[in-house]
Amino acid sequence: MIGIFDSGVGGMTVAQAVEQLLPDSPLLYLGDIARTPYGTKSARTIIDYSVENTRFLIQQGAKVIVIACNSASSVATDRLRREFNIPIIEVITPAIEQALSTSRTGRIGIIGTRATIRSGVYEDKIRQQHPGYKVFSKACPLLVPLVEEGWTGKRETKMILRRYLHDLKNQQIDTLILGCTHYPLLKDLIQARIGKKVTLIDSSAATALFLKSYIDRDKAFETPGNHDPSQNRFFVTDLTETAAQIASKIFGRTIQLLPI
Repeated sequence: MIGIFDSGVGGMTVAQAVEQLLPDSPLLYLGDIARTPYGTKSARTIIDYSVENTRFLIQQGAKVIVIACNSASSVATDRLRREFNIPIIEVITPAIEQALSTSRTGRIGIIGTRATIRSGVYEDKIRQQHPGYKVFSKACPLLVPLVEEGWTGKRETKMILRRYLHDLKNQQIDTLILGCTHYPLLKDLIQARIGKKVTLIDSSAATALFLKSYIDRDKAFETPGNHDPSQNRFFVTDLTETAAQIASKIFGRTIQLLPI
């Protein structure tokens, strides 16, 4: 059983991509809506939340954990791998691998929460593999709250995106990593403002592919077969009407959110 957690509904983009690639694998999701966003909080707080989320999913039967949150992936992965004796998969490595295989000029942009950008994890990992690459980062703290509020099509969101992306556009990047799993819900708006020549790296899709490859290689990970994805369970720490609407939009079906 696959356990996935995020600070809110954005990680459901990962859950949907995983469900599409691994329909026979039961899936558990935990959205920590009551404490979103994570990106404005301290590393210590994010780590504490991540430990709690992981412990809950394991108690529900998860055998592998996907950290569907870039903020948590950037600061909590090592702690989770030390504390829990099951595979822990984060969203940063898959996105970097895809970006490195995509970029033609070695000029890569990253947008994410303050916690993710402050950690410098993307820059460090990219430069470890390609020291000569130029990496340009931009914290976009307003985007997660806007997505969580369902403001993905509002004029204000478009204006904020244009301002966030202005400097990156001037750096002539050819690849942009969406360093937050909420951002795929703004993908069309981002593409229109960064330019069609820039390839967007969706960490949700990249992580799903990474997870599938991992499970295909791991003989110990058995799937029951003939699993009905409608039986997947989605837990939230706060039940809101907007969250339910966004979840149903992501999956293209009604998603029952289970409060804990």
